[in-house]
Amino acid sequence: MTAGGPGRAEGRRDGRGGLWTALAGLTTRGRSFLAAGVAAAVCAYVLGQSDLLRVGLLLAVLPLVCAAVLYRTRYRVAGSRRLTPARVPAAGEARVHLCVENVSRLPTGLLMLQDRVPYVLGPRPRFVLDRVEAGGRREVSYRVRSDLRGRYPLGPLQLRLTDPFGLCELTRSFSVQDTLTVIPRVEPLPPVRLAGEATGYGEGRQRSLALAGEDDVIPRGYRYGDDLRRVHWRSTARYGELMVRREEQPQRARCTVLLDTRGTAYAGAGPDSAFEWAVSGAASVLVHMLERGFSVRLLTDTGSAVPGEGADGFAGASQESADAAGLLMDTLAVIDHSDGTGLSRAYDLLRGGNEGLLVAFFGDLDEEQAAIAAKMSRRGGGALAFVLDSGVWLREPTDAPGPSETAEERLRLLREAGWTAVGVARGAALEERWRHAEQLRSGLAPAGGEGV
Repeated sequence: MTAGGPGRAEGRRDGRGGLWTALAGLTTRGRSFLAAGVAAAVCAYVLGQSDLLRVGLLLAVLPLVCAAVLYRTRYRVAGSRRLTPARVPAAGEARVHLCVENVSRLPTGLLMLQDRVPYVLGPRPRFVLDRVEAGGRREVSYRVRSDLRGRYPLGPLQLRLTDPFGLCELTRSFSVQDTLTVIPRVEPLPPVRLAGEATGYGEGRQRSLALAGEDDVIPRGYRYGDDLRRVHWRSTARYGELMVRREEQPQRARCTVLLDTRGTAYAGAGPDSAFEWAVSGAASVLVHMLERGFSVRLLTDTGSAVPGEGADGFAGASQESADAAGLLMDTLAVIDHSDGTGLSRAYDLLRGGNEGLLVAFFGDLDEEQAAIAAKMSRRGGGALAFVLDSGVWLREPTDAPGPSETAEERLRLLREAGWTAVGVARGAALEERWRHAEQLRSGLAPAGGEGV
């Protein structure tokens, strides 16, 4: 959760500008009183009725007095905002807690609290607060929800002051704003075995020897806690201090997630569109691989998508994995269609490496882009592709199921190049497609006729 810094709203006296602002704050009731008083005073003058003149003056002066008193009132009110949580998945709810504290020595009158929120998060919340005693505080809360990813500003908080008669109303704003981050939905994935994922030992880790033989030992100095059985006596005698053999060094398995963001590759919009499915799928795979201890990297068709990402990506199964997952989710929360029309940039970035697992989410692939994607398949690691065909996603539910001939041809081309290529139908569950990819790799499912 995050807490917005305290803001403060109080009355100001800035001459004529502030006085005219106070007069502009007259409500419909206050303006009606003022108009009725002026009319009564004019009629009294014409008819010579002194009693009616006194009534007219009372009606006209009352809203002016209320505006002047409200303008000169210096309510010192502090406000803060707290989000729980500050990062929420799409279609999830977050609660916003507002706290208003009267830090002056005088009690306040009737207050109306209003917070500014984007329309996609719901209606603008309003709260009516009764008299707040000196040093007192009031807490209220409301819920926000969005089906669309993004970063949404909350605030500034507005405080509306009114007099006891409801003749004048002034609005004062706090300066504090907060941001709610709506991240893609993440689906839990089963720990299936895919080509290139885990050769070696443990959860996707590989071992490489640091020495090739007894004569090629590269010793290091003894450290507290080292096993004495690893002491290398020949080097100890040579250097005059305890030296130990270097143990086998684990190499963390790598996974690169490629997200095709080309605007021409996807049709449709909204939370149920093909592009949103691809973004959610990329987020799910990244989190899944981090939890399994992989070093993960996120790429798009335009290049690296995460600022500050190292050459080996973000390491999993470490104290920084939670921060890495948060940074990846924040990046995917605001990712949008690119203006590019090809995958050449991504191919250039992937061409230099032959290690690790490559998981790609492709949109529509024409013949040229399918050929480029086919060349991305790696010899030293596995390659898994989820292909989202717009023709399938825009098809009516009553139409015949199954991929188009063009989509089948693209899947066949990728499979011949070494990809484990899976078609994705509208509304398909990522977990089911993930398991189907494992079945394709192991030969337990036919490559064609998968009903995508």
